[in-house]
Formats: sequence, structure tokens, C-alpha cells
Amino acid sequence: MTSRERQHDRIRDEFTRQAEPLAESAEFTSDSILDRIADAVAARPDDDVLDVACGPGLVAARIACNARSVVGVDITPEMIERARSHASTSKLANLRFEVAPGESLPFADASFDRVVSRLAIHHFAEPAIALREMRRVLRPTGTLTIADVCTSEDAAEANLHNAIETLRDPSHVRMWTPNQLVELARSAGLEAELAREWKRVRSFDEWIAITGRPERIEPLRVVLLALAERGAHCGIGLRLDAGKIRFDHHWVIVSARVG
Repeated sequence: MTSRERQHDRIRDEFTRQAEPLAESAEFTSDSILDRIADAVAARPDDDVLDVACGPGLVAARIACNARSVVGVDITPEMIERARSHASTSKLANLRFEVAPGESLPFADASFDRVVSRLAIHHFAEPAIALREMRRVLRPTGTLTIADVCTSEDAAEANLHNAIETLRDPSHVRMWTPNQLVELARSAGLEAELAREWKRVRSFDEWIAITGRPERIEPLRVVLLALAERGAHCGIGLRLDAGKIRFDHHWVIVSARVG
């Protein structure tokens, strides 16, 4: 089994369990985030759009309101089931979903005008390969929109942040800095720039509940409490707020286009 196959197994294991809580999470259903991503994609009525690692299909459904067609792909079948259910409820006829890995997209070259991916890059063992695939399926005038949470430019803080995320969800590989995300897109042959940044306050209880792994709660609570009490911000503003563990997720949108 290759390292990519092992990572795919980890992702399916985690997100099969997370399919329901993630689809109902306030963080994933947030209108402000969905609107920001849809605005960045800027789909037009004659555009064909691909959503890579689409999860429960929330971004795809939001974009489908403006596009000619939207296809969502995800490696986890349960996520695709959720996405199809959501699409059926919203009665969007121009929206469909397929099970497929981001590193090997089942589409011909130059099939889409827009490609979008939310909260996925940090789960790819080989993000450069996935980004090259996204570039491959884009038409000559196409654009790629990456929306993800980033880590600190300080290496020590980034290491702590990534360790925490991996303890919460072993399918996490690495969160990148904003500049590194831009460079990843550029290395795939795209002209890329940092288009937008913002922060979202997260609470420990909400963040950990999405995993559906109650046995992880107390060990991680002990670790984060100790770090916060020692003033270790971990690049995410880790802190105690009225005795509650809170931190900030630094969101970015990278906009890229075929050069």
C-alpha cells in the first residue's frame, strides 16, 4: 500500500464518522463563509464548476445557484451521500456528485471554467499533485479558488498547531502558511495571489465534537489547557476565556488562474 493509499484510508475512516456532524456544524454551514467563497469563485451562468473534496456539498450547492453546472467530488462515499441528499432537498438540477480522489480526477483536460476546494489542501499527502490535477481540468481562461485555514509563519508555532490538529484528526497532514499556499498554486502552473483573509473564533467543545471521537476529548482538553495556561498561543491565539478553551482559525482564500 502506498503512502497516498494509506492517507486515503485515514480520510475515509475519519470523514465517514464526521459526515453527519460536519454537515450540521455551524462552521461548515456558515453563510458568511459560504458567501465569501462563492463571491471569490464568481461563477457565471455559462460556467461549469468543479468542487474538489466537496464534503457534504454545501459550497457546491451555493455556487450552483449561479453556474451552468457544478460537479462535486470527494473520496468519502458517506460525504457524497450527504451531498446528494442536500442537493435533492435544494432541488438544484444542475448539481451532481461523484466519489473520486483529488489527486486523480475522472475528467478530461480543460473540462471546467472554475475549480474550488474548501478545507481540503491540509488533508492531501501530496498537495502538489492534487493542485496539478485541478490545473489540468481547467480551461485556458479558468480559475481556481482555494479556501483553507492556515498556520503561523513562525515555524515553532506552526509545529505546535499542526501537532494539535493531528491529535484531533489523524487524517490531517499539514496546514500551510498563506504564502506557502500561494506558492503551492504557483508551482502547479497557475498565477496565484492571496485574495482574502479573516479569522474565526472556535471553541474547543465545538471543534472537537465534529470528530465523533469522544475518547479524544479529555486528553486534548488537558493538553490545550496546559498550553494555554503557559501562554503558548500555538499560532492560533490559544487562550482561556472565562475558563473555556478558545482559539482563532486564520482563513485565507487564494485565487489563481491559468497563466
